[in-house]
Amino acid sequence: MTTEFDLGRLLAERGAERYELHGKYLNHQLPRMLHTIGFDKVYERAEGAYFWDADGDDYLDMLAGFGVMGLGRHHPVVRKALHDVLDAQLADLTRFDCQPLPGLLAEKLLAHSPHLDRVFFGNSGTEAVEGALKFARYATGRPRVLYCDHAFHGLTTGSLSVNGESGFRDGFAPLLPDTAVPLGDLDALARELKKGDVAALIVEPIQGKGVHESPPGYLRAAQELLHKHKALLIVDEVQTGLGRTGDFYAYQHEDGVEPDLVCVAKALSGGYVPVGATLGKEWIFKKVYSSMDRVLVHSASFGANAQAMAAGLAVLSVMENEQIVANARATGEQLKSRLMALTDKYELLADVRGRGLMVGIEFGRPDSLKLRSRWTMLQAARKGLFAQMVVVPLLRRHRILTQVSGDHLEVIKLIPPLIIGEREVDRFVDAFTDVMDDAHSGGGLMWDFGKMLIKQAVANR
Repeated sequence: MTTEFDLGRLLAERGAERYELHGKYLNHQLPRMLHTIGFDKVYERAEGAYFWDADGDDYLDMLAGFGVMGLGRHHPVVRKALHDVLDAQLADLTRFDCQPLPGLLAEKLLAHSPHLDRVFFGNSGTEAVEGALKFARYATGRPRVLYCDHAFHGLTTGSLSVNGESGFRDGFAPLLPDTAVPLGDLDALARELKKGDVAALIVEPIQGKGVHESPPGYLRAAQELLHKHKALLIVDEVQTGLGRTGDFYAYQHEDGVEPDLVCVAKALSGGYVPVGATLGKEWIFKKVYSSMDRVLVHSASFGANAQAMAAGLAVLSVMENEQIVANARATGEQLKSRLMALTDKYELLADVRGRGLMVGIEFGRPDSLKLRSRWTMLQAARKGLFAQMVVVPLLRRHRILTQVSGDHLEVIKLIPPLIIGEREVDRFVDAFTDVMDDAHSGGGLMWDFGKMLIKQAVANR
């Protein structure tokens, strides 16, 4: 006798095993890490910018699933679109027809970057980057791609080759023969371009690691240099795009920047169905797909599936109808200005930077002797521990989820859902102020936790 599959029943019966199952069958270090820092929560449901646990306590999400949840969780318009596309029972993924939804989503996406002409749909940000790297190399006939120090473009082999952090690359060589240049260094870019073998530069308008913005004028000047040497500009908008920085695309903050290829993903999914997109100029696509024999030369089994396309169309509709970009700009300015006002109050608070709802909070060496000795002790054990000391009480005491912005960095990155408003800004700033007060008191549970982190860091060397 067969039993009908019942997802609700399965979760009710075995949902409590989530951490044990992950430790046994998936990445065993994740539950271990979460338990160590007290992040091993059990979230039962989510909506908008909030989670709720089994006790009914709410948690403010200032992480948005690393930027995937641009509209928050379970937006009703996106949910309805997915229900509708499932109910429509479309003849999806036949591979020998042309369905309407991919063309409609491409049309909508390209309307926000009118200098671009065509789109390839994949399933993730790293796929969007992989596609851009392949297209650039084929269109130019050159092998080498330049990328910036500390860049993050994904973790598959091609995107890993343009990843600016050795911690992600170690042990995975050989990678593609690509070359790092410092973000903002036009002289270094020019030196590499003179060698004549560069296909493209790939760049994040604002780097996710550390929240470092490209210097004013850099993208346009880099574009001019690249085109002078017949190379392409690839802009990675996987995290910064779709309103995150207060513009639809972050590169649009600077006049005259018209990338040859743009990578999009994360928030385009609505948080439901993975989708990535590589946008490009017509001449590039026509070179890659130069004949009927090459029609499948770059393709993806699940690319442009109906659920992903429906989610993307719904997301773009919500962004327009609910003025998501304008809200990200206004709320981001409010959040950033209130945090910047605290830099004079707290000597451990070194800098607040970013645009829109992509904000970095950096901590630095204090002046007072008492705090300086504690800071030095933390730095000697492992850089980045103080930022972790801030993130943990934000979750434990104030039920706010945030992240450290990269390994060995004393930076917290805030990338909340773009739907947050004044209430969420107030809650975060009040909580952050409380944690900073505790840190500057020189004692208490926060520094006790710091001692535990030091022991862990030393033990893991």
